[in-house]
Parts: sequence; C-alpha cells; structure tokens
Amino acid sequence: MPRIDNEQFYKSAIEKHGVSAKGVQWISEKTQQVRFNVILNILPNDVSDLVIVDAGCGFGDFYFWMKKKKKLPSKYIGIDLLSDMVNIASKRTKQKIIKANICKDKLIDADYYICSGAMNVLERFETHLFIQNCYNSSKYGFIFNILHGDKNSETYNYMTTSQIQRIAKNLKITNVKIFSGYLDKDITVGFFKK
Repeated sequence: MPRIDNEQFYKSAIEKHGVSAKGVQWISEKTQQVRFNVILNILPNDVSDLVIVDAGCGFGDFYFWMKKKKKLPSKYIGIDLLSDMVNIASKRTKQKIIKANICKDKLIDADYYICSGAMNVLERFETHLFIQNCYNSSKYGFIFNILHGDKNSETYNYMTTSQIQRIAKNLKITNVKIFSGYLDKDITVGFFKK
C-alpha cells in the first residue's frame, strides 16, 4: 500500500501550482533540471537511435529537457499512473504516453528506462517492484534518482546506498553506478546490463 495517496498528493500540487516543477512536487525547476542533467549525462552521448521510456513521466518535462539539450531519442514514451499526468503529458509532448501502474503492469520493452522522482513517495517494497519492472523491460538499463539517506518520513522514501546495493544484488545486477554530490540528499543510480 502506498505511503500516501498518490492521486491526491499530485492533484493538490497541480491545483496549487499548475503545470510546473512544483506541480509535480519538485522544490523548484532548477533542482528538477539538475536531476535531469545527471540522467542525461549518464545516457549514451548519442541516443538518436534509442527508445527511452520515462517512468513516472509527470508532465513530460524530461522530454522537453532532452529536446532543449538536443539529445532526443528516436522514440520517447512516457508512463504515468495518474490520468491527469497522462492527459497533460500527451497534449504537451505529442508523444506516446501510457497510463500504467509500473509496480504491477507489464511494461513495454525499451533500450533504456529512466525515472526522475516518481519513486520518492513509494513504500520500499513498491520501490523494489518499480525498479525490477523497469530494469527487466530495458535492453541496456535503468537510470533513476531517489532521495538519499536513512531518514524515516511519513511522506517521502529515502534510501541508503547499501539499500540500493541490496536491491541490485537481489536482482542479480552487477553493473551499478551511483552518482552523488549534485544536490543534498539525492542520488542517481544506473543499473546496467552491460
């Protein structure tokens, strides 16, 4: 069971902040873009022949960041659980946006899955399922950021490096890269197949 009501959590943010970084519960557009840059720098330099799925795509902001940085894949596909996000992202990006529960549903195959922030309100078990499904549906790997630390929060999901390493071990992932130092209490993780 989710730690919070995801739909209400995001719906109230959209009502208060509209289609913006704060509308998907980021502190600011700047911190959202810092995280996007880290993910973008981990992806191959040339993604023009790749299919990238944005898990928990929100408003499709990562697509626009890729476009701004002139690093668009051959196909961008977003997935989100919330109908509001799916509708807004579809209209904004004009890309394929799928409504699905990443923890439970069968996911489409892609070269890479990425996720920026969507696991921050999940329970630990849900986080494990989310990572497993994205990783298993990728050809080359799954790149995601998550709140870092051992803080117990009523709302947010913090994970330690050792917890990330345990998930990798459980999933038999041997190529793990962890990036930190770009924002306080945040890490970006790459689980790669090669």
